[in-house]
Amino acid sequence: MLLHTILLCSVLSANAYKLLVVFPIPSKSHGILGEGFVTHLLKAGHEVTYVTPILIKESPGLQQIDVSENARVLSPEIFDVSKVLTKELNLQDYELWSVVMTEILNITFNSDNVQRLLNDKDEKFDAVIVEWLFTELGAGLSAIFNCPLIWSSSMSPHTYVTSLVNEHLNPAYTPTLLSTKFSFDFWDRALNLWTYLKIWNHKRQFADKETKVYEEVFGPAAALRGQKLPAFDEVRYNASLMFGNSHVSVAETIALPQNYKDIGGYHIKRNVDPLPQNLQQIMDNSRDGVIYFSLGSLLQPQKMPIKMKRDLLNYFSALKQTVIWKLGENLTDVPKNVHLFSWAPQQSILAHPNCVLFITHAGLLSILEAIYFGVPIIGLPFFADQFVNIERAVAKGFAKRLDFSYNSPVELNEAIKEILSNTSYRDRAKDWSSIYHDKLVSPEKELVFWVEHVIKTRGAKHLRSIALATEWYKKYYMDLLACSLLSIIVLSLALCKLLPVFKNNKKKTD
Repeated sequence: MLLHTILLCSVLSANAYKLLVVFPIPSKSHGILGEGFVTHLLKAGHEVTYVTPILIKESPGLQQIDVSENARVLSPEIFDVSKVLTKELNLQDYELWSVVMTEILNITFNSDNVQRLLNDKDEKFDAVIVEWLFTELGAGLSAIFNCPLIWSSSMSPHTYVTSLVNEHLNPAYTPTLLSTKFSFDFWDRALNLWTYLKIWNHKRQFADKETKVYEEVFGPAAALRGQKLPAFDEVRYNASLMFGNSHVSVAETIALPQNYKDIGGYHIKRNVDPLPQNLQQIMDNSRDGVIYFSLGSLLQPQKMPIKMKRDLLNYFSALKQTVIWKLGENLTDVPKNVHLFSWAPQQSILAHPNCVLFITHAGLLSILEAIYFGVPIIGLPFFADQFVNIERAVAKGFAKRLDFSYNSPVELNEAIKEILSNTSYRDRAKDWSSIYHDKLVSPEKELVFWVEHVIKTRGAKHLRSIALATEWYKKYYMDLLACSLLSIIVLSLALCKLLPVFKNNKKKTD
């Protein structure tokens, strides 16, 4: 019996891999995505070392590395909605985010906890999974541990991640990650191209800074192992796979390489947690439906001007529906049909059959959850991909977009009436929900399969796009253009030389 048990354990552990999962952004939404990877990989029997600023529940096979000290970079002032109103903040500034995220990763990798990991010569991993967000510094981990690199992107496919595993997307029909519009008429296409070029130029100018941080962070660890640290450009384009947090139900369909895998919705629990008793009673008793209002985990809606909050409460009071508002503060004289919370279990609320509308900041996790449960939305985007997320939802017919302004209470009231009175929004949400659920395998199974596939095939080189091995001048036929121009020049010069000869011969003949 003992021998059989030992043999069984050996067989079960033979396919267990050791994985390094790095989600360093000190934001609850990014923590949810990181936790999704950890949970599914642990369930599949693998060992996981998780680098995170937001620790999760301990579990067998899990080692966590706390990097919460990097949270000081994300100042609460960055997400003050009152400063968005007064235009003091421009949260669509690519340069701002690239500097902020580079500093977050710099602090993360220089923390004592991570340095101990990097400097442990006996530590080995079968693969490293790193979240991409405005910087590729995390790629250095694969060089140190000499294992395959897997990127994870929290957004729908955009040119700055596809170019890491294939090539840039065409700006004529694909927005950037910081676009604020989705339509592509003449001027929008011109603006989109200008944004592409501006960001590309910034990345080129910022490359020296990133390279310096890369060498300072990973150089000593490589030397300790007797390795030569590869060039930064070599490791950042050496990924075996890119996971994307999207699905065709919330994004447009574009051509993607074989090693880009969309697994949007993998963070959603298949069996949602039961609602707390007070919320369960509120939702069960709301016969006319529930409107859920949340601006996510980073934004600070409590810093709205008091008049705006009062106006919103006044409009909500006239509704037949119950409003659950994740505001983060208590107010006096709150209408009976409005309930304020500092925290709310979003998935459990959206899953309830009485939830008829979701007012959101249009983060991609929220939109994916709305589609998963078939709930129409009103989007109030503030930064990053939120603008284009809600534009896509509007184009698909299950959402309305409002730009945050002093007039938002009036506009929101009108948008609520429009969506609740027009059944097409809910019908389209249900249609797209059906499309989302109609798939061969669940996203969590895809996640585990492709991680294991990368390891089993020693880096999945067979999936890598030939585009990365093709020089830029060949992609754009610059060599052919040069040859054509040279031929034209040579021919023109020859004609210039021969033409006088022909003329002289003609004169002699005459």
